[in-house]
Amino acid sequence: MAVIRPFRALRPNKEVAHLVASVPYDVVNRDEAVELVKDNPISFLRITRSEVELDPSIDPYDAQVYEKAKENLKRIKKDAPFVQDDDSYFYVYKLIWGEQEQVGIAATFSVDDYNNNIILKHEKTRKVKEDDRTNHIVTTEAQTGAVFLTYRGVDEVNDVVNKTMETEPLYDFNAPDGVKHIVWKMPNDYKDIVVFEIGKVRNLYIADGHHRAASAARSQKVMMEKNPDHTGGEEYNYFMAVLFPAEQLKILPYNRVVFNLNGLNKEQFFDKIKENFAIENAVSPEPKKRREMKMYIDKKWYLLKPNDNVKESESVGENLDVSILQNYLLNPVLGIKDPRTDKNIDFIGGIRGTTELERLVDSGRASVAFSMYPVSVNDLMKISDAGEIMPPKSTWFEPKLRDGLLLHTI
Repeated sequence: MAVIRPFRALRPNKEVAHLVASVPYDVVNRDEAVELVKDNPISFLRITRSEVELDPSIDPYDAQVYEKAKENLKRIKKDAPFVQDDDSYFYVYKLIWGEQEQVGIAATFSVDDYNNNIILKHEKTRKVKEDDRTNHIVTTEAQTGAVFLTYRGVDEVNDVVNKTMETEPLYDFNAPDGVKHIVWKMPNDYKDIVVFEIGKVRNLYIADGHHRAASAARSQKVMMEKNPDHTGGEEYNYFMAVLFPAEQLKILPYNRVVFNLNGLNKEQFFDKIKENFAIENAVSPEPKKRREMKMYIDKKWYLLKPNDNVKESESVGENLDVSILQNYLLNPVLGIKDPRTDKNIDFIGGIRGTTELERLVDSGRASVAFSMYPVSVNDLMKISDAGEIMPPKSTWFEPKLRDGLLLHTI
């Protein structure tokens, strides 16, 4: 059963938390990160994307980048400043984005549970990205960003979370993207309840942050080799995450753009699509239900509905709309066999809306775009339970946690 553990968070002073807190390292490119840290010497992106302070010619995976991250962590801990709690705590982390509200428990979780599939995955990870965060963790001796976990909510845990939110928060601020972040320190009177109740939960699920979790597991191996007398209680045997009840979460679609039509003209392209889909003029760009996709080409939206050639599968993942699009259109029509590596396709998070799809096609940068119906949290858990892997870029969770509010030192 699942292990959840309080920890001594390293965290910024309340007065500067809004300046320290940054977007996750992997949602911005280098140029965007450079712009975000401008005029802010204590932005946490200077730690998670420390290449922003180095010459652009330096590879972002060069050893210098991780040494700079270590140097910047030491400096920002002093300059912000940061404090480290004198006891281990659970922390309650609330996100508010418009009408969307979700509240989770920030804690540490067992790397062994991750390795033994008590904490379930639904995505493949890429070695280069694992290497990056493993080097970052080992060099800085800190997990600087939280994994996003979910589970089927437990009333007793929800009750102590609600009681914690009646106390004075550690942090309460609005980020530049409009998301409100509130963090509380959970009274230790509730610690045993959380440990006991989560300990009865069969599985936890990674919603977002597969590379962070995989890198924590790889970091454990590195640290164990450095410490042959390890006992199992060392901090590197645990990774930081925020655990949210599934019923509170919102998944946005992950849309697709394709840059060329694989040598087809528009008429040929439509003829090939009709082998597996009915095509209708669309009233709006967003699909209203499952097994519907919207396609944008030549300044016009179309509705695609799978026909009888598209059979129901025994596999949960193969029935997802993103899988149907891949298996019956992107691969056979556009020749995109592996969307993880094919340079003819790109993925646009639902947070950018369908106007971004229109912009890319209208500008000529892309030839066609596909607007998808979002995967549900229940789909995610079913796929994880079945031991299946979701197609790449299937889920976009919003709102996102900020890096830099809580750190787990190893």
